Amino acid sequence: MNVTVYKSTGNWYQVKDGAGNTYNARLLGKFKIEGLTSTNPIAVGDRVTIDSDTHSRDNQSEVSYTITAIEKRKNYITRVSPANKHQHHIIASNLQQSLLFATLKDPKTSQGFIDRFLITSEAYHIPSIIVFNKADLYRKKENEIFAKVKNIYETIGYKVLLMSIGTGDGVEEVTSLLKDKVTLLSGHSGVGKSTFINAVFPQMKLKTQDVSGWSGKGLHTTTFAEMFDLPGGGKIIDTPGIRELGLVDISKQELSHYFPEMRKLIIDCRYNNCMHLNEPDCAVKMAVENGTIHIDRYISYCNILDTIIEKTY
Repeated sequence: MNVTVYKSTGNWYQVKDGAGNTYNARLLGKFKIEGLTSTNPIAVGDRVTIDSDTHSRDNQSEVSYTITAIEKRKNYITRVSPANKHQHHIIASNLQQSLLFATLKDPKTSQGFIDRFLITSEAYHIPSIIVFNKADLYRKKENEIFAKVKNIYETIGYKVLLMSIGTGDGVEEVTSLLKDKVTLLSGHSGVGKSTFINAVFPQMKLKTQDVSGWSGKGLHTTTFAEMFDLPGGGKIIDTPGIRELGLVDISKQELSHYFPEMRKLIIDCRYNNCMHLNEPDCAVKMAVENGTIHIDRYISYCNILDTIIEKTY
C-alpha cells in the first residue's frame, strides 16, 4: 500500500493513504538511501510503501504495518544533525514551497539565519517566502529595518510579507499562499508558527509557549515535524523551532551559486574558480562596489564561507 508520512516519532511513523485513513508503521532494520548521509532515513512528506502483517495477541488478531520501500524524493530540506555536525537531518521532503517565519523583536531573527535558510532552499530547488511576524510589536526602528530587509530580498526575487497574528494584519494574505500546495513552515522557536496555525486553523490545536523572558529566545513547542491537511486544500508541515541552521554538503566553491544575485554574475568573473574575495576582475565584487549586490548580503556570504569546513577525504 502506498502512503505518505505525516509524522515521525523515532522508530514509529504516522502515515496516511489517499482515502485519508491513518496507520502507524514501523521501520525494521537499517534502511539506506544511496548517496544520502542523513541520520533519519524516513522524513515527513516521504511517500512510502507499507506491508501489513496479521498476528495473534491475547486470542485477538492484530494488524501491524512495516515500511518496506520509499519513493524517490522530488526534493527535501535539511539541517545539520544535532547528533553529528557532518550529517544531515532531513526536516521534510516533497515540498512545493517553504515559508520562513522571522521576527525583528521577541525574538529577533538574524539576517545570517535567513540567508542560511534561503541557501538550503536554493540548494534543493524549493521556492521560499519570508514572513515577518509580530508587526504589532514593531516601533519606528523595527519598521525601518523591515523596509530595508524587504527591499534587499525582494530585489533578489523573494516575496517578503509583514504579518501580525495579534491584530490580524496580513494573516489572510499569508494564508492564501498555502492553498493547494505542500508548504514547510520553519523558523526560530517563538516566531509564531504554531500560533499562526492555530489562528487560521483552530481545529489543529497546536501547543504554543511565550518567548523566554530572560533569554529573549523562543521555547520549543513542536518536538517533531508533522504534516496537516488543510480544510480548503493543501498541506502544511510544522517543524520544531531551529536555534541554529548549519549547512551540510555545500562546498565553499559552490556557495555563491545559492545566492541568486551572485549566480547570474559568476560567468563574468575572470577566473572560473573565483571565490569573490580578493581575486582581480571579480564580477561579484564589482557588483557589490556599484550597489547591484547589497553589501549586507555580501558580508553574509563571506561570514558563511568562513564557517564551511571542507571534507578532506
